[in-house]
Amino acid sequence: MTETSPPNPDVDPFLEIGRKLFAGEADFIWAANSLKNLPPMSKVEIAFAGRSNVGKSSLVNALTGRNTLARTSHTPGRTQQLNFFNINDRFHLVDMPGYGYAAVDKEKVAAWTQLIHDYLRGRASLARVYVLIDARHGIKPVDETVLQTLGTAAVSYQIVLTKADELKKGELDKRMAETLQKIEKRAAAYPEILPTSSRTGFGIPELRAKVAQLLSERGAG
Repeated sequence: MTETSPPNPDVDPFLEIGRKLFAGEADFIWAANSLKNLPPMSKVEIAFAGRSNVGKSSLVNALTGRNTLARTSHTPGRTQQLNFFNINDRFHLVDMPGYGYAAVDKEKVAAWTQLIHDYLRGRASLARVYVLIDARHGIKPVDETVLQTLGTAAVSYQIVLTKADELKKGELDKRMAETLQKIEKRAAAYPEILPTSSRTGFGIPELRAKVAQLLSERGAG
């Protein structure tokens, strides 16, 4: 099991800013199943994408400190649309449909996948996408396709490893190194891998801090 010492706000001032950011209100505001019914672009949008069994909804809930903000299920693929949440009236968090495997027919999966790629290509208010990768498995071909879409659209993204608590420290360090190597030549990729665990809270403060820092850089913090 991966362990971590408590984050030190003196080392990174955005740790405390991030904590306060996600400690505020978090409200569901919009759901879209096609580009035609996306909400108007107003606040900065930060999206979370990943394979349908990567633990995305659990991570969104851990970030906001709420057990039921994003819908979780033992059946992958329950998020079937773009779900928008207003976080502390500062930015919109976008919970995207899981791509890849889902326990539904292939036509629906294809439609969700198309929606994901269309949204990633054409949303001017989208500041960054956090692409969630299962720490146990690393980047798979289906992830590569999404990374390629982000690169082509010049959308900034950062890799977040989920379920990091299920690896020993040496294994996690190796996974982080190989993941960083795979993205180092991708211009749109932020050159830092964030390991997290929704179950233990490992890495959650650091991810909140990255979001707070991004908002500050965009003038929304």
